[in-house]
Amino acid sequence: MGSRRESAPAALTEPRRPLGHPTPRSTAEGPRPTSPSWLRLRAVRDRGIVRCSQSGVRGSAARYPVIAIGVAAVSSAALLISFARAQGVPALAIAALRMSFAGLIVGPIAVLSCRKEILGLSRVEALYAAAAGVLLALHFAFWISSLDDTSVMSSVVFVSTSPVFVGIASVFLLKERMGISTIVGVAISIVGAAFVAFSDFGQPGRHVLRGDLLALLGAVAASGYLLIGRRVRKRMSLTLYVGIAYSSAALILLGVAGVTGARLAGYSRAGYLWVALLAAGPQLLGHTAYNWALKYVSATFVTVTLLAEPVGATLLAIAFLAQVPSVLRLAGGVCILAGIVLAARAESRRKDAMRKLPHAV
Repeated sequence: MGSRRESAPAALTEPRRPLGHPTPRSTAEGPRPTSPSWLRLRAVRDRGIVRCSQSGVRGSAARYPVIAIGVAAVSSAALLISFARAQGVPALAIAALRMSFAGLIVGPIAVLSCRKEILGLSRVEALYAAAAGVLLALHFAFWISSLDDTSVMSSVVFVSTSPVFVGIASVFLLKERMGISTIVGVAISIVGAAFVAFSDFGQPGRHVLRGDLLALLGAVAASGYLLIGRRVRKRMSLTLYVGIAYSSAALILLGVAGVTGARLAGYSRAGYLWVALLAAGPQLLGHTAYNWALKYVSATFVTVTLLAEPVGATLLAIAFLAQVPSVLRLAGGVCILAGIVLAARAESRRKDAMRKLPHAV
């Protein structure tokens, strides 16, 4: 009788469960749910990467509007840079201020939301992410400088060839085989580049070919940034990776600006406004939209939609800068974009084939 009286209050405090319902195991943290979604979240959290978004259905429905917003934002980059240059802000200062504004926003978010991941981050992974930031700094320094010498269309088309350089680098650095479609895509892009260069050759008063070369160097740097990102993102969350890359890129550009004597202060309010819009629109909104969309669409689809940037940038340059491209330059741009599409599709097919290969146990 005494033992029953002692156990009764404990029994009354437990909630009633249906007959046959298993009682969950308890730990020091409390009851442990066993649903697959919770277990996946727990496995990710244990690695220090917490993704708590439950907006899969709504995100899938919003993917195309979000990508369209990203394309519109990124397409305005060249125009905003031209407006800032018209206010006397040099190319290196624009690149440094752009990445500094973005780093000041993304960096604290990464520190606050990825504290566990930062504690478990290896030195090698941190160095790779910082190296990606160095290449990102070179990309913006080369590409923004190219707009001083060449047209918006030529600059944006050339800097968009980074997928072609990624395919070429994969052969020499990663020892991957280049398929026929990739070879044809590279060849078509080279022919298109020759058309654009021939159209730009001999234009008076401007070092147009130098601008084209700077844009190509920007594409090479961007391809290195993408290759490192492909490696690092397998073990690092997007928030932390972007935080490290953007912050290191900003530090590099600020250091180079200080060494070369490019001042960062003393410009007009309009100049700073254009740079701030450049950081908020193309950098944060545009690139974030693309990275978000990768969860719901294929990487090839995102790569192909990126090719809308040269089209949008050219239309904006025609409307606001009166830069009407010649027929030969348009033909070259179409060839370059067609080559990028072929190379991107070949890369996607190769990845799909690798995923279907049986893994050794």
